[in-house]
Amino acid sequence: MTSQIAPPAPTGTPSTGYRLRWAGLAVILAAEVMDLLDTTIVGVAAPAVRQDLGGSDAQIQWITASYTLAFAVLLITGGRLGDLFGRKRLFVLGATGFTLASVLCAAAPGAGTLVAARTVQGLFAALLIPQGLGLIKAMFPPKELGAAFGLFGPILGLSSVLGPTLGGYLTGADWFGLGWRAVFLINLPVGLLAVFAAGRILPADRTDRPARAGRSTTGTGTGTGTGRIDPVGVLVLGLAVLLLVYPLVQGRELGWPLWTFLSMAASVPTAWLFTVQQRRVLRRGGTPLIEPSLFGKRAFVSALATGLVFFAALSGLMLVFTLHLQLGLGWTPLHAGLSMIPLSIGVVVGAVLSGALLAPRYGRRVLHLGMVLAAAGALGLWAAVDGADGLTSWRLAPALALAGLGLGLIMAPFFDIALAGVEESETGSASGVLNAQQQLGGSMGVALLGTAFFGWARTDGFGHAAGLTYGLVAALLAAAFVIAFLLPRQARPDGEGH
Repeated sequence: MTSQIAPPAPTGTPSTGYRLRWAGLAVILAAEVMDLLDTTIVGVAAPAVRQDLGGSDAQIQWITASYTLAFAVLLITGGRLGDLFGRKRLFVLGATGFTLASVLCAAAPGAGTLVAARTVQGLFAALLIPQGLGLIKAMFPPKELGAAFGLFGPILGLSSVLGPTLGGYLTGADWFGLGWRAVFLINLPVGLLAVFAAGRILPADRTDRPARAGRSTTGTGTGTGTGRIDPVGVLVLGLAVLLLVYPLVQGRELGWPLWTFLSMAASVPTAWLFTVQQRRVLRRGGTPLIEPSLFGKRAFVSALATGLVFFAALSGLMLVFTLHLQLGLGWTPLHAGLSMIPLSIGVVVGAVLSGALLAPRYGRRVLHLGMVLAAAGALGLWAAVDGADGLTSWRLAPALALAGLGLGLIMAPFFDIALAGVEESETGSASGVLNAQQQLGGSMGVALLGTAFFGWARTDGFGHAAGLTYGLVAALLAAAFVIAFLLPRQARPDGEGH
């Protein structure tokens, strides 16, 4: 039996938390910024890449898709690796690799090389991003977790605006003759800062001798076994995710050929095969990629269902908004990005109110309120764009601000409730699954709402299509509202959260 690298051991007591926890949170959020910028910034630069490097339509599409796919396939494995070998170690490794891959993207001599470098970026992002939730849970005392998770809302909102805006600016400004290559080099200073700061600020990993195979180091739940990653499980899980996410990423662009539906259908028996293989690993005293005990936790399972629908609505809203403004109204990427500022302001206000004041006291009710406001904002956008002549950014602003306020209110209670009952030995696995759920929900939202938008646009025009699609966003948020009743009322028993 080998030694296991356990989760970080913060300096401090459970009631006070790690001494440098807020500085550590800033490091984690810097990594989130890199990932979110990279997800949103590249699409704006795609036409310039095509003009400079050439390449087929498929290669240009894969500049974005290769990152998303590699990220989604390895996310759960990346989270589990943090459990086994230390979250700080994996965070530093992921941030270093992501930064170096960004330089490779900027230096790519051709479209094929750029796609390969983007794949490497996605793989290292899958090692980096899942460690954040686990590190936050380890560093912060229960009473501050809501406020810590609440800061993810502003980061999501600001990055969603900053990405397209910054991408359009850097590509057009052509600093030092770099052109589109600057959108990748922007990761260099942020990445170097994250690597340097992580080594000095994040809590150190520690080594513990695990309990007997099949027992948790915390004494509860199923355990970490031998502390070795399961290569067969990695391959089977990766194949299941690939069969599902690949057609979701590519299907809309290709017109949904038959093979896309066959691939998604094949992901179901492959996922079943993964569960069978994981049970066998556990019976033999090995280390499962996903802790089976997670799926016995009501809060976690309910959060997976709620988040899948919610992130589908969020991704679909962002996609349709930018497509309508640029394709339907002919606005520039910079104009479209600046028009989203009210959304970001709303997200910031909602997240601050939720994390610092409302979520610790009212729990699930804050999440429900956020979904109501976000749905009302989507319906407001429908009213603003459907059949409107002379649409302006100012006309969209009230509905965007209302939607942003609702989205911001949701962030803190969602992650807090989802991870509240998760043991330390399960946190990396849980974080990987939650991040994978976001990617899957986002891909489903883009596929469903993107297809609906373009289908309606062909017959009814972009304005009417955008309005109907915002109606679908509101319907998805209503479904998430109902599913959220399965969540516990509070992240933790009364008295622990405030």
